[in-house]
Amino acid sequence: MLESLVTSKTRIKLLLKFFINPSSRAYLRGLAKEFNESTNSIRVELNRLTKSDLLVSNNKGRTVLYKANTKHTFFKDIQNVVLKYVGIDDLVENMVSKLGDVKSAYIIGDYANGIDSGIIDLVLIGEIKQDILNKLTSKTEALINRKIRSVVLTKKEFKRLNKTLDIDNSLLIWG
Repeated sequence: MLESLVTSKTRIKLLLKFFINPSSRAYLRGLAKEFNESTNSIRVELNRLTKSDLLVSNNKGRTVLYKANTKHTFFKDIQNVVLKYVGIDDLVENMVSKLGDVKSAYIIGDYANGIDSGIIDLVLIGEIKQDILNKLTSKTEALINRKIRSVVLTKKEFKRLNKTLDIDNSLLIWG
């Protein structure tokens, strides 16, 4: 769907990078390496997105850091489109909301960093029955066309593993 609206694959990657998790920041060479594309193609799209105010840039020495402009009029709308494209809305609606006693749910790993790798890493905090989780995971994977890896933790385990799971760079989707 997004491919028919946005014709540039590089632009789609940039939208995913910056709008899945608005705290994502990146610089030109890092993006070129991450996307395995030339710096020139990345630069062209960064300039377009910056010119339209969807991204903002900050100079840090000789490096220019880019991030999503969360104050843009269409920020929330674009973020919602991107989240739907990735399937996070379906993940919440068809899986997390039906699991019962979920206190909070986080996406960690590639998707939290704005990389559409095809594998969503999910951390669930609460009392969840594994058999229900397995059924809902299978159904949701088929629906969103992505693999879901989940780990269920109690609040106590979550506090202990907070740093290991890199929750500071995660995306809270529930709770």
